[in-house]
Amino acid sequence: MSTLPAGVRIPVDPVSHETFEWKPRAPEMYSRAEVERQTGPYEASITASIANWDARLSGEDVADVEDATRQLVAFDQHAQRTLGTGSPALGPMTAILLRTESASSSQIEHLTTSAKQLALAEIDEGEKRNALTVVGNVRAMEAALALADDISEDMILAMHQALMSHQAGLEHEAGTYRREQVWIGAGNAGPRHAEFVPPHHDRIPGAIQDLIAFARRQDVSVLVQVAVTHAQFETIHPFVDGNGRTGRALAQSVLRNKGLVGSTAVPLSAGLLVDVDRYFAALGAFRDGDAGPIIREFASASRIAATTAARLVDDLVRELDESRDKMRGIRANAAAWRVLPALVGQPAVNTKYLIHTLGLGEMAALRALDALTERDVLIETTGRTRSRVWEHRGIFAVLDAYAETIRRMSIR
Repeated sequence: MSTLPAGVRIPVDPVSHETFEWKPRAPEMYSRAEVERQTGPYEASITASIANWDARLSGEDVADVEDATRQLVAFDQHAQRTLGTGSPALGPMTAILLRTESASSSQIEHLTTSAKQLALAEIDEGEKRNALTVVGNVRAMEAALALADDISEDMILAMHQALMSHQAGLEHEAGTYRREQVWIGAGNAGPRHAEFVPPHHDRIPGAIQDLIAFARRQDVSVLVQVAVTHAQFETIHPFVDGNGRTGRALAQSVLRNKGLVGSTAVPLSAGLLVDVDRYFAALGAFRDGDAGPIIREFASASRIAATTAARLVDDLVRELDESRDKMRGIRANAAAWRVLPALVGQPAVNTKYLIHTLGLGEMAALRALDALTERDVLIETTGRTRSRVWEHRGIFAVLDAYAETIRRMSIR
């Protein structure tokens, strides 16, 4: 990685273009004026190769990336140190951070849900459509980490499969490259006046292979690699829908693949959510030939993620400790102690969840829930005799406060 003077753009080859003809597919759906506007030649982007790109950063940008990298590593170490590497709460903590990342990534696409709605959707309770869609993003993030050992075309398709299988009406597109031209911006009838027209679908496989070659390199700073891989993926736009969410899941894969973080997930999307307009503008600058804004955006998002997520971990651990205090006197081998750490990752539970996830028998699950309710750790929220749901209100309060912190940062 060579360096440039401070303040200079970070050059990357811009997209080029090729011309195709367009005719609206269903002209009867549009006005004659719109059909006329959208009939004729249009230009689709051609992504430049990045497989052998030389990341030429200024000294200031190098320092910025290194500082952000240190903070990510420090966050990962803080989570391990705070919980203990053998703690039964480490896995659930990773799960809740991953869910936080998924919710933020979805919010960038205007898919908003609360921590409670998302937790209820995970146990097949609640009826919020957005929550069910965000569950798909959680599955994509889980696939991103589970498959991070091998950044490949199969991995990318698996992430998209996991994402779109939960999105009503688009299940048939799950895990499949688009077979048509898409565009971003105004003009439902065609791409001729769109803000951005991604590559023709025939170019997708080759462009993805070039991206994978770059992501597998070992001679690029990891955060630079994460940012540029993500920006190139968004430029390729290989799917009919879910590109942004899959691309941000891909960023998690690269972070894990390079070993920058290992024990937890980093809610990078929460950092990007702070200024969505700037994030999208950075993607536009990348397509125009300047990788600087997107690299700086990911460095900034990393610092925000590391700082706010460390506070989130501390607040969740405090809730866990307070719950342990309430449970003093319960025998050490009681099932309630197995349930407690799981509540960090799933603060709304039912008996079916405890049976299938923790392997408890039905009576053991009910005894555990009764004990946790008697000690004021959980509260039963439905008032029903069947299909009951128990919640840890303190953990939900922490998650809501975290979301509010990110929201306040975004409106400064």
